[in-house]
Amino acid sequence: MYKRVRWVAVVGVALALAGCSASESGGESAAMPMTADGKQAAPNQGGPNQGAPNKESSDSAGRAGSDKGPAPAGQPGITDRKLVRTASLELTAPNVADVISQVRVITQGAAGYTGQESTQEKRASVNIVVPSDRLDGVLDQLGKLGKQVRREVTATDVTEQMVDIESRLATQRASVERIRALLARATSVSEIASVESELTSREAELESLQKRRESLAGSVAMSTISLQVKAETVVAEEESRNGFFGGLANGWDAFLTFGGGLLTVIGAMAPFLLVFGVPAAALVWWLRKRRRPAEPAMATASDLPSAPPLD
Repeated sequence: MYKRVRWVAVVGVALALAGCSASESGGESAAMPMTADGKQAAPNQGGPNQGAPNKESSDSAGRAGSDKGPAPAGQPGITDRKLVRTASLELTAPNVADVISQVRVITQGAAGYTGQESTQEKRASVNIVVPSDRLDGVLDQLGKLGKQVRREVTATDVTEQMVDIESRLATQRASVERIRALLARATSVSEIASVESELTSREAELESLQKRRESLAGSVAMSTISLQVKAETVVAEEESRNGFFGGLANGWDAFLTFGGGLLTVIGAMAPFLLVFGVPAAALVWWLRKRRRPAEPAMATASDLPSAPPLD
């Protein structure tokens, strides 16, 4: 009896030890990372501090990610701004025609074109359209064609307008699609006519928004330069007209201009004076001549002595 109890106790202790060893091996297996092929990876040999660098790097990466947070929706960055740039340039040169010829060459080389142009012997003005990214380079080249008197560059930020138009375009497209879906489900003639009228109105508004976006995008892509060129002799004359003698010369020119205008008016009226004035003067002279003999006769009759009264 005691021998049987002893064997039962031995078997129980053995089973308990086997269960403990199995739980320890299972815990170690769960703690070890698994490789791609399903096997357990080798444990770290660097001790408990082996994972410290990874933690620091992850913390630094997390801080860097928090510092570089995403930009708010609808707020483009500095590099995404949409600018409409325009410039004006004034030059003086000995020969205006030569400068205008070189301006055309520079404009074509920059993939641009010239617009409105007015060229005279001593003055010229021309509008130049070039890509916005080449504006500064073209201005530098144009400034070397003569003496640069004035140079101005302006920029207008239209980013918010572009964002607004894009948002309205998306909304309008969705609205047009909904109306088209209603048109496909319409059955009666009255429903079809009503939906088609609404669809036409919304498509027209959508097309208008698209045109506005294209126009604004074109203004952003291309820049306009207003160029004015004067001959050096003209500049010298303008400078010589400053001061007292300059004012005297300007006054004399104004007097000559006024006199020339007055003579022009008189010359324009002369034919009318000859045609209508001479006959009118002759008629007046003839009427006055007829009235002169009658007046003395009447005066003589009035001066006769009256007859004496009869007794």
